[in-house]
Amino acid sequence: MRRATITRQTAETDITVTLDLDGTGAYANRTGVGFFDHMLDQLARHSLIDLEIAATGDLHIDDHHTVEDTGIALGQALTQALGDKAGIRRYGSFHLAMDDALVRVALDLSGRPYLGWHLPFRAAKIGSFDTELVREFFQALAVHGGITMHVDLIRGENAHHVAEAAFKALARALREAVEPDPRMEGRLPSTKGAL
Repeated sequence: MRRATITRQTAETDITVTLDLDGTGAYANRTGVGFFDHMLDQLARHSLIDLEIAATGDLHIDDHHTVEDTGIALGQALTQALGDKAGIRRYGSFHLAMDDALVRVALDLSGRPYLGWHLPFRAAKIGSFDTELVREFFQALAVHGGITMHVDLIRGENAHHVAEAAFKALARALREAVEPDPRMEGRLPSTKGAL
C-alpha cells in the first residue's frame, strides 16, 4: 500500500497531506492560497498521484509559512509512502513546454536532499502570489522528501507559465521515478543496499 497521511502542526500552520502513489491524479487541495492550490492540482493530475491537502496558516502575515510547510509535509508523506523504495524506477526527468516556457526537472529519489535551482522569474508576483515561494516549496519538498532535484528554465517570459511548467515538469518526473519497474522485480535500485 503506497499511501501515506502526514499531519504537521506548528504555531504557524496546521496541515494534513494524504497521498496515494498508485492513484489516478485525483485531487482536493485547500491551502487558502489560490494560485498554490492550482499548482498542487497540476502536480496531482500530471503525476497520477492522488493528493489531498488541507492547510490553515497565518495568511494574515503572508503565504510563506503555508507554502513552505506544505512542501515539508508533502515530502514527509512521499517518503513514508515510498517505504524502502524497493522496485521503483528511482530516477525521473521531464522537459515541459507551456506556451513560451520550457522547463526541465530531473530528480533522483536518493535519500540525499539537494536542490539545484535555475528558475529565474521576471516578475515578483503572480496575482498576489510571491514568485519566490515557488523555490521555497521545491526546497522543502526536496529536503523532506530526500530528493536530489535540478530545476532549470530553458526559456520563458511569463511568470505564470514558468511556474506552472515547473510544477507540471515536477509531476511528470515524479510519476516516472515512483513508478514500479517490473524489471527490478522488487529489488532496490542501488548497489549500496539502501536508499
